[in-house]
Amino acid sequence: MPYEYRKLSPKEREEIVRYRSERGYPLHAPPHPFRDAGAYLISAANFEHKAAMKSPQRRTEFETRLLNSIKEITDDLIAWVVLPNNYHVLINVRSLDAVSAALKHLHGTTSREWNIEDGLTGKRRVWYKFVDSYIRNDAHLHTAFNYIHYNPVKHGYASDPYEWPWSSLSIYYDDKGREWLREHWRMYTPPVDFDKGWDDFVESND
Repeated sequence: MPYEYRKLSPKEREEIVRYRSERGYPLHAPPHPFRDAGAYLISAANFEHKAAMKSPQRRTEFETRLLNSIKEITDDLIAWVVLPNNYHVLINVRSLDAVSAALKHLHGTTSREWNIEDGLTGKRRVWYKFVDSYIRNDAHLHTAFNYIHYNPVKHGYASDPYEWPWSSLSIYYDDKGREWLREHWRMYTPPVDFDKGWDDFVESND
């Protein structure tokens, strides 16, 4: 994220830019190398991870708006979680372009509204660009599914994933049962570094 980039030395920054340039990635924004139909793990965070969704009311409101936005572009929303400063969704789409348009609108409208509500118009950037990870196979899909639902515990917002209401876990609990979820976790526990790199992109010059 931007605040990590600013901690780097000039030489380290130069190496990152060179690496991205060689691979044809945007120099100052997260890359989106895959844009075809398929399943994607979509992740987005508040700028510099400064929580804009601290209040339960705002998380509930944002979750509803996020799901409505996603449902406009796909009928296959697999899993999601909303945290105080970021969110993840796992979806099947025909094209990543539709995701980009939907999230751009969602981020734009919530940024304006929240800055007005918080008295920070012109003083705060709310969102950074989203990052996507193309799901390669079934094992990757199930691991991403578990990663999403365990995220509140990983980041210290809950001691039990079932305690966090802003996710799709309760739907699977009601539909599949706790034993199914436990077995699913046993078979596809995310590795410690599963999310490594999802927010390792450099500062935007926007």
